[in-house]
Amino acid sequence: MIQLKKVSILQKKDLRELVSELSFCLNKGDRAAVIGEEGNGKSTLLKLIYDESLIEEYAEYTGEILRQNNVFGYLGQELTGGERKKSVYEFLSGEPGFLMMDTGELAGMAAELALPLSLLYEDRTMDSLSGGEKIKVQFVRILCRRPDVLLLDEPSNDMDIETLVWLEKWLNRWQGIAIFISHDETLLEHSANVIIHLEQIRNRQKARHQVERTGYAEYSCRRAAGLKKQEQLARKERSEYRLQQEKLRRIEQRVHHEQEIITRQDPHGAALLKKKMRAVKGLERRFEREAGEMTEFPDAEEAIFLRISGAGKIPEGKTVLRLDLPVLCAGGRRLAENVHLWVRGSEKICLTGKNGAGKTTLLRKIRQELSGRKDISMAYMPQNYEEEMPWELSPVEFLCPDGDREERSRIQTFLGSLKFTWDEMVRPLGGLSGGQKAKVFLLKMSISGAGVWLLDEPTRNLSPLSGPVIRSMLQAFPGAIISVSHDRKFIGEVCDTVYRLDGNGLHRVN
Repeated sequence: MIQLKKVSILQKKDLRELVSELSFCLNKGDRAAVIGEEGNGKSTLLKLIYDESLIEEYAEYTGEILRQNNVFGYLGQELTGGERKKSVYEFLSGEPGFLMMDTGELAGMAAELALPLSLLYEDRTMDSLSGGEKIKVQFVRILCRRPDVLLLDEPSNDMDIETLVWLEKWLNRWQGIAIFISHDETLLEHSANVIIHLEQIRNRQKARHQVERTGYAEYSCRRAAGLKKQEQLARKERSEYRLQQEKLRRIEQRVHHEQEIITRQDPHGAALLKKKMRAVKGLERRFEREAGEMTEFPDAEEAIFLRISGAGKIPEGKTVLRLDLPVLCAGGRRLAENVHLWVRGSEKICLTGKNGAGKTTLLRKIRQELSGRKDISMAYMPQNYEEEMPWELSPVEFLCPDGDREERSRIQTFLGSLKFTWDEMVRPLGGLSGGQKAKVFLLKMSISGAGVWLLDEPTRNLSPLSGPVIRSMLQAFPGAIISVSHDRKFIGEVCDTVYRLDGNGLHRVN
C-alpha cells in the first residue's frame, strides 16, 4: 500500500500551488494514471513520491506520504547528462540487481521488451540509442530492482506501436502498484483503473484535483457530461432569474403608478399598496439570496489551441515530394533500401515502424529535399526540440525575434490561449515542460504560413486533454503533413495514408 494524506506542493519561484491537499490510497493491482495539462505538477508529484530531494531545489511540500516498506522503481522523463554518456552495460550495472540476475532471467526480460540480449552488454552509449531503445533499457534497470511500486513518467514516449501494445499488456499483468503519466490516450484507455486528475483553474491561480477509481474513457465521458449538465443548469437558473427580475420590475412599476393615482384620493387603498410594495421588496430580497446560491458555471481547465488563419494551402494535385532513395543510411549503418515516397496536395502522411528503423533519419532526408524548393514553404518540428529551439530564449523571444511591439502583443495573446501564464511567457524555454515546448513549436509553425509541415512525434509531450484539440487542428490544416508517430489516436484521426518503414523500404499500411 502507498498513501498520500493532504499533500500540497508549492512552486518556490512564483509561489504557485501545483497540488492542494491531495489524498489517495493505492493497493496492489492499482494502475493510477496522473493526467492534467502541461506544467500542472504531474512529474513533480511522481518525483516527490519517489524521493523528495528531487524537487527541493524548485518546490516544497506539506502533508504526509506513507511509503510503507515498498521498493520503488522510478523512470524519469529524461536521462541525466552523465547517464547519457554511459555505455548500456555501465548504465545497467549501476543497479546492483542487474549484476545479480542470471543470463536466463535477463534473456526473458529482453525478449519481452523486444530487445536483443546482446544490447544489454554493448559499449554503445545510451545517447546513441533510439528513443524507444532508451526507454526499454531503463525498464530493464528498473525491473532488476524487483520493485513493488512503479513510478513511470511518460513510459510510452518514443515507443513503437508493438512495444506500446506490450506495455499495455504488461501493466495489466503487473501485480504491484503502478503510478504513471502518459500522453498516449489509447494506453490510458487500455491500462488505467484509477485516475488522478490535476487541474489549475482560475487562470492557473488555484490548484484542484479529482481522484476516481474508474477507467480513463469512462472518466472522460463522465467529466464531459457533468460539465455540460452543470453548464446547462447554470444557464437555466440564470434565465429563470432574469424572468423573475423582469416580472418584479413590472409589478413594481404597476404599484408605483397606482400609488401616484390613489395616495391622495384613497388613504386606505394607499396603505394596502404600501403593504403590497413591502411584499414585492421581500420577494426581491429572497430572489437575490437564491441568486447567490445558483449553480456556478463549470470552472474547468480546458486545453485550447488557436488555429491561425492564413496557413499555407497546397493545391490538390501538386507534387509536394517525390523521393526515390536507393539506400537510407545513418552513422554508417544501412537502414533501408529502395525507399520511395510520393506526396501530393494536402495529404496527411504518417511514417511508422519499429524503433531504430530510421524514421527520423528519413524525415530529416525529406527536409533536405524540400529545403531547396522555391514553390513551397516548409516548417519542421524535430523530436528533440533543442535542435531548433534555443533554451535560453523565452517563448515570446523565440516566436517574435524582431521584438516588434504589436507582434509581441499578438504572440502573448496566442500564448494565453494555450494556457501560458505571464511568468511562463517570459521564462527561458529550457525551464518549460515538454508539452509547453511542443505547444510553442506548433504555434511557431502555425504563424509561419508554411504549406508543408514535417512533424517528428508531434503529440509525444501533449497531455491527453490537449491531444484532441491538437488533432482537430492538424486534421483541418489546409497544407500537407508528413509525420513520424506512434500515437494511435493521431494516426487514426489525422493521417490519410500510413507507411511502415523497414529494411526493404516503405510499405503502405492503409
